[in-house]
Amino acid sequence: MIRKSLATLLLCLLFTGVQAQGEVAQIDPELRRALKEAVTQADSFVDRFDAEVWLMSKSQPLARYIKDPQERMRVLKAVHREATRAGLRPEIVLAVIQIESAFDPYAVSRVGAQGMMQVMPFWKKEIGRPDDNLIDMDTNLRYGCTILKHYIEKAKGNLADALAYYNGSYGRYTYSRKVLDAWAARWR
Repeated sequence: MIRKSLATLLLCLLFTGVQAQGEVAQIDPELRRALKEAVTQADSFVDRFDAEVWLMSKSQPLARYIKDPQERMRVLKAVHREATRAGLRPEIVLAVIQIESAFDPYAVSRVGAQGMMQVMPFWKKEIGRPDDNLIDMDTNLRYGCTILKHYIEKAKGNLADALAYYNGSYGRYTYSRKVLDAWAARWR
């Protein structure tokens, strides 16, 4: 019952506005279609209501970075799937992506890190897959989530240390603070 109520409340976020007499305006059909498709294809969630709640609650803050509702749903589903597969909280992965690339799948840093999670190309050689495309969102998320999980285990669960390892700045915590602040402000 609580799940249904929360899902219904979040679906109200789809509305484009309120009319003068307090009547609710029509739901944005593109966002409705994107959410419906994302929910029916979301295989990393416990159930449909969990999918609706999570996707809607993360769609709004992601709209700042990704305008197209269908693309937002595609990104959110992929992040949730890969984070869950790796045993990570998807919200932390969203915060990492925000800080690393601002959700730009084509981002390349000055040191050569690529994609949304800014994965260094040397990882492809390390695991013997030199032909992998780190600009491909799914590949990038698979690498990035696996690497982050490794560093969390290496840091014995200390997220600030793990994030510093991930960023290559262990011993300095500026990056860790940025990610944790983004997580607290936007994704938690």
